[in-house]
Amino acid sequence: MSGHVSLVGAGPGDPDLLTVRAVRALAEADLVLYDSLVPLEILSLASRAQRFSVGKRAGRASVRQETIHALMIRAARRGKRVVRLKGGDPFVFGRGGEEVLALRAAGVPHEVVPGLTSALAAPALAGIPVTHRGVSSAFAVVSGHDASAWQPVLAGLPPGAATVVVLMGLRSRAAIAAFLLERGWARSTPVALVLGAGTSRARTWTGSLEALGRDALRDSLATGLSDAPGTIVVGDVVSLAASAQPQEGAVHAQGR
Repeated sequence: MSGHVSLVGAGPGDPDLLTVRAVRALAEADLVLYDSLVPLEILSLASRAQRFSVGKRAGRASVRQETIHALMIRAARRGKRVVRLKGGDPFVFGRGGEEVLALRAAGVPHEVVPGLTSALAAPALAGIPVTHRGVSSAFAVVSGHDASAWQPVLAGLPPGAATVVVLMGLRSRAAIAAFLLERGWARSTPVALVLGAGTSRARTWTGSLEALGRDALRDSLATGLSDAPGTIVVGDVVSLAASAQPQEGAVHAQGR
């Protein structure tokens, strides 16, 4: 078998934040199977490849995971160099582990090219350190897609003990805020909601935990970001951001 599969992390969206190895894999690819949040700027780096969207978005019809496995394996067995292009990092809520197991079981040569996860990139691009001496010495990353994923982790986290970073949690923001408040987190705990991190449309909402479920996104949605990926950051580190605003519910551009 001369084919090969590369599971490549596309990072938060800015092509400048791709690894050199990711750029090389895209340039050499015959086939790219990409997630829905990967921008055209990154896809254009695979100039000689066929490109197919296999992305999943909440509430929409999507390609079954087993179908993605079959597409990768079949193409590799036909001698193609396949890139499975995933937003962020392949192994952070990206089902990359499942894809590696499927490739391994099929005997398909493969590699993993790590990417910059939005759990770190989104806060950083908004000027927020997830850890800071004397403020927060740890951080927890959870998926906000379903309560069964985030509740057990947050339930065991003492109020203010760590920075909380929530991926895929925009629809659950009110429930997450209420859950933390019920467990003793201060209503005034600083919160940031970073939308479209790593893109030219990036915006950051800052406010309090109490306000997160009440009015976060109200102004941001009006700027055309209703379909943008979002990252929630909860903790005192948010107040360290250079772009943080004193008024409640502030929305400001990140720039790129």
